[in-house]
Amino acid sequence: MLFTKVQGLGNDFILINCLQEPVWSGDLPGLARRACDRRFGIGADGLVLLLPSDKADVGMRIFNPDGSEAEMCGNAVRCAARFLYERGIVCRKEVRVETLAGVMKPVLLFEGNRVAAVRVDMGEPHLERSEIPMTGPPGRVLNEPLVLDGSTWHVTGVSMGNPHCVIFVPDIEKVPLAEIGPRLETHPSFPQRTNVEFVEAVNPAQVRMKVWERGAGETMACGTGACAAAVAGALNGFTGRAVTVHLAAGDLLIEWSKDGHVYMTGPAEEVFTGNWPEGR
Repeated sequence: MLFTKVQGLGNDFILINCLQEPVWSGDLPGLARRACDRRFGIGADGLVLLLPSDKADVGMRIFNPDGSEAEMCGNAVRCAARFLYERGIVCRKEVRVETLAGVMKPVLLFEGNRVAAVRVDMGEPHLERSEIPMTGPPGRVLNEPLVLDGSTWHVTGVSMGNPHCVIFVPDIEKVPLAEIGPRLETHPSFPQRTNVEFVEAVNPAQVRMKVWERGAGETMACGTGACAAAVAGALNGFTGRAVTVHLAAGDLLIEWSKDGHVYMTGPAEEVFTGNWPEGR
């Protein structure tokens, strides 16, 4: 099985070009678990399949390391756009990618002839409790107390096509992410589980973020999570609507535009290609 390893700010993926490579006919969740294993497989935060689409240039399915399927991934869609352009599969600077969260529209940004970054129209955030989804009465979830094992965390709920629980803290370095992240991910308030972002507001234009991803655990970056953090920052008055999100391996630029859409700009890199012997 031919694959390309890609990464966006350390959030890494195994990309399978099913436009040219036969689509895996077996158990896709099982394939994701085996391929993403960092000791016995290729190793990644997710498995990405590029597929034919009748709505866009390409379809994209994303499976987490635990085998669950994600609706959308911002870092993965940037990587896919660069891959499609540099392989000559899509020869325009704007690529249309169909995901379970809708059609995304990444645009390649150049320095000379080199792709320097990718800007993605991530669509409008969904803020109603039922759209995240969370249990409870109708309305938005803004800085709402959530009890976990006797401790109270103030959460803001945002869906970027996938669920996010954003928590603002004075110092993200003091957050026990590996301990708290999985318990918030599976909290009964989130019937489809949730991604969890801990965010420290540095100033109105900058935040620092750590993330626990649903189905993947702690990762170095999360594109939809950075978008959710920016939206939550603006709604709670911590930031403006244009924010630099500082992550472990670099920055994402997020703008919640006047048109209601969230735009994300960041890098995407190819790491290596290979041929995994697990076959048909």
